[in-house]
Order: sequence, then structure tokens, then C-alpha cells
Amino acid sequence: MLQEWEPEDLIEVWTLLEDDMKRLRNKSGANRLGFALMLKYFEVEARFPETAREVPDAAVTYVAQQVKVEAGAWGSYDWQGDRIKAHRTEIRKIYGFRANTRADQVGLAEWLAAELCPVELSRERLAAAVVARCRHEHIEPPAPRQVARLVGRAVTEFDRRFCRTTCDRLSATTRERLEELIADEAAGGPDPVAVAGGGRAFFAELKTDPGAPGLESLLAEVDKLARVRRLELPADLFADVSEKLVDAWRARAAKEYPANLARMKPAMRLTLLAALCHVRQTEIADALVELFIQLVQKINTRAERRVDKELAGEAKKVRARRRCCCGWRRRPSRSRPGRSSG
Repeated sequence: MLQEWEPEDLIEVWTLLEDDMKRLRNKSGANRLGFALMLKYFEVEARFPETAREVPDAAVTYVAQQVKVEAGAWGSYDWQGDRIKAHRTEIRKIYGFRANTRADQVGLAEWLAAELCPVELSRERLAAAVVARCRHEHIEPPAPRQVARLVGRAVTEFDRRFCRTTCDRLSATTRERLEELIADEAAGGPDPVAVAGGGRAFFAELKTDPGAPGLESLLAEVDKLARVRRLELPADLFADVSEKLVDAWRARAAKEYPANLARMKPAMRLTLLAALCHVRQTEIADALVELFIQLVQKINTRAERRVDKELAGEAKKVRARRRCCCGWRRRPSRSRPGRSSG
């Protein structure tokens, strides 16, 4: 909750209405102030504060003035006894809420893993979705720390399912070739050039961008694309998940060293490698098209320059010939022998 409030916002949110004041008639002292603050806090946040520090000081002062109790009494409010439990029960009943249960939290985690985790990567937005769903169903949401743990469990469960589903779609041959991507050539394994995976050297090459536009870069990318296609990744490997999710796994795989990947569980390792190769296959194909266009433009530019140069040379020759011809015609004619000029 915000700790700094403008006066007009404070009045709008924290003013006790007539019905609120009626509920305070049988309460006094710290319990009167505590109930009033808990009531208005729940109205705003749809949950109770975990500690007194969560309630803004300005709100404490303003509400204390309304209930005619010293603001310092808030520090004496019992946060552990039966009185606060009774207050929470009464406030939930006022707003038509109920306390969340273990079963609710399990259901929320399952809902996140099945519905939101495939399309939403931000844990903050996942936590906000939990609170919004609880409000919609009139269930008091768990405390923020519990929500964070709930989101963490949901993400872990989704990752486990995602990895299992991805691996189930990979053939044995494709799995083997993906594993070869991080095989250590120095360990005496097969020749990295002779296998489809290519070993760690190709794993590093796979993550690099093409060089400067030219025939050499074009051929290198063609070879890279051919080697990725030899992995034989299914075309529909990630057809039922968002591109944003696949891109996130691709970025994660690109940051990992082969040794780190080798220490992971097989399902996680294969999913990361599959995501990287799946996205890179498309990126390399796009890069090839761009390289080809740039190469054609480069050839055209050179051809145009060559033609312009040849045309300029021919034009110079023509101008030189014209000068010679004009100069010959303008020379004065000589008199023939035996004739007088007069």
C-alpha cells in the first residue's frame, strides 16, 4: 500500500461512513482504532495488513481523529490474540469474503500453472493475477510473501510440465543430436564435424550472428542452417505455447555454458537446447534472406559502377574523336600548284 497520501485521497479512501461508525459502538481504545483501520485497509486491499507498519501514518492519524482515540493506541493493538481474529472474521463477513484455505492455494497454483504461466512470464503480474482472482471469488488472498511462494511453485510446476511435453515430442535421434551439441570434443568423442550435433564448437557458432555481407558469410550461414535442420526438430514442437515463452527459453539457453547445461536434468537441458535451435533455425533462415538481398545489392552496385565507368570511358573516347574531326575540318585548305590566289 502507498505510504504517502494526498489530503484529498486520504479523505476519499479513509473516511469512515455512517455504517462504519455503527460497527465501532461496542469497541474502545486500541481495539476501536485497530478495527477501524483494519476495516478501511481491507476495503482498499481486500486483505489485512501483516504488521502495523503497513498502514500509512497519515491514515492512522486521520482515522484516530474520527474515532476519537489517540493515534499512539495503534501501537498497542494486539496482533496475536483472539480479539484480532474476531475482528478479521467480522470484517470478512461485512465484505462477503472468506479466509483462504490450503485447498484454495493449491487451486490457485494449479490455475496459474495451467492458464497463465504459458502466456505470462512476469512473476509480479502473476502475483497480481492471484490477488485479482481472489477478489473476484471473494476469497481473502494470501499474504504477499505467501503469494510469491505460490507463484514460485506454479512456475516450477509449469516448467516441469513444459519440459516433459517438449521431450515427449522429440525423437530419440533428435535427443541424441541435441546432446551432441554440448559434447566435449576433447573428451575423445566422435568427430564433431561428422555428427549432426557438432559438439561445443558448433554450439558456440550456432549462437553467433552472420559476418559482413559477402559470399563467404552466405555460404557459412547456409552450412549452419543445414546443420540445424539435421537435428530434425518437429515443426510443431512449440505450436501450443506463446512465442514469448519460447524466446525466453532461447535467451536462457544462449546464456548458458555447455558445462552448465551438462549438469542440468535431461528434460531441462533438452528443452533449453530445443528452444535455442528452434528459434535459431528461423533466425538463420531470415538472416540468409537478408544476406542474399544485401549480396545482390552489392553485386548490382558494383555492376552499375563498372557500367558507369565503361560508359564514361566510351564517352571520353567519343568526345576525343569529335575534337579530332572538328579540328581537321577547320584547317585552311592549301592552294593548288599553278593557280593564283587572285
